[in-house]
Amino acid sequence: MADLLAALLDPFSYNFFVKGVVVATISGALLGLIGVYIVLRGMSYIGHGLSHAIFGGFAASQLIASSWYMLGAVIWGVGSALAINSVARKHRIGSDAAIGVVTTASFALGVALLAKFGNRGPSFDAALFGSILGISVGQVWALVAISAVTVVLVVLGYRALLFATFDPDVAQASGVNVARTDAILVSVLSLAILATLTVIGVTLVAAMLVIPAVTARLLTQSFGRMLVLSTVIGSVCGALGMYVSYYANVPSGTMIVLVAAAGFVIAMAVGPMLRRRESSESAVPLVPAATTAAG
Repeated sequence: MADLLAALLDPFSYNFFVKGVVVATISGALLGLIGVYIVLRGMSYIGHGLSHAIFGGFAASQLIASSWYMLGAVIWGVGSALAINSVARKHRIGSDAAIGVVTTASFALGVALLAKFGNRGPSFDAALFGSILGISVGQVWALVAISAVTVVLVVLGYRALLFATFDPDVAQASGVNVARTDAILVSVLSLAILATLTVIGVTLVAAMLVIPAVTARLLTQSFGRMLVLSTVIGSVCGALGMYVSYYANVPSGTMIVLVAAAGFVIAMAVGPMLRRRESSESAVPLVPAATTAAG
């Protein structure tokens, strides 16, 4: 028994692994929290799109100032998010179409710049597939700061975000500045994606925006509980996925998503029973919560 326990705790003897578990846990929680709003708004594709758009920011920033490529990627990501929001609103096309136009153009520009001028900065392998070894202390603090800002914005803007998510037209008529609320949400989303790319990877970050939120939706009909559950599920998947990746010898992002997918399958099996129990206990259902927020 002692040998088994020692083997299970062995990864925690390495500083890089402890840091990786902490970062993966925070990343999963952050994406799980924001993912609730993305899923309920029917914008699941935006995570995939923005993660690829930020690639353009990496490439362009290296040509201007390679040492400041992260700042350039931040500006590029937030700009892409705001452009998507503006195009979808002003030109009356679906958000999915706006995402497709803006993000694919941004990604194509990044590829073109790399093909023309070459890679002058760090390797993009970690950003594409996720690698805990590529995380610097600065990136850890950036992730913590973005997570703290996101929590504060969600708490302070809870009613506005909730009402704008379920019924933006009525929210606007009731005095909620929906355009500003949407702009803040997509800006925070782009920052969250950028901060978690090194752990999850460009190709998989969209999955962690969607899977924890959808899993939570299967388990509850209450919006408040869905927020909490999605955040917890995301953090658990991040920590457990990081832990399993150590023994499986696969990229951390890949294993985190696989663990989340396994959790989704379990939720599909037990979700109906939990929702029936919740209904019998007179829990506040998900959709009517928007009406409550209007009050």
